[in-house]
Amino acid sequence: MSWAKSLIKLATYEVEVLQKRLAEVGERRAAAEMKLVMLEAEGQAEMAHVSAHPEAAFRLPSYLSALRLRKDQAQSDIDQLIAEEQGARDALAHAFEEQKKYEEVAEQQRLVQVKELGRRESAAMDELGLRKAAR
Repeated sequence: MSWAKSLIKLATYEVEVLQKRLAEVGERRAAAEMKLVMLEAEGQAEMAHVSAHPEAAFRLPSYLSALRLRKDQAQSDIDQLIAEEQGARDALAHAFEEQKKYEEVAEQQRLVQVKELGRRESAAMDELGLRKAAR
C-alpha cells in the first residue's frame, strides 16, 4: 500500500503548490487592480490641480493621453492575470480530482485487504470448528 500512500502524498503536494500559485496570481491581480485605482485617483488629482491652476491646462492633453496609455496597460495586465488565475483554478480543480481518485483507489485497496483478512479468519475458524467436530 506504500505506492498508494506515495501517490496520495505527491497529489497532495501538487495541490499545495497549485494553491500557492493561485494565491500568488491573486495577489498580483489585486496589486494590478490597485495600480489601476491609483491611476484613476492620479488623474482626478491632476484634474483638480488644473482647475485650481489654469496655467497648467496647456499640458493636460498630453498628460491625459499618457494616463490613458498607462491605464490601458494596467487593464491589459489585469485581463492577463484574470486568464492566468482561471488557468490556475482549472489546474487546481484537476489536481483535486486526481488526489480524490488516488484516495479512492487506496480506500478500495484497503477494503479488499480487510475483506481478504476476514475471509482468511473465517476459513481458519471453520477449519478449527471442523477439527473440533471431528474429535
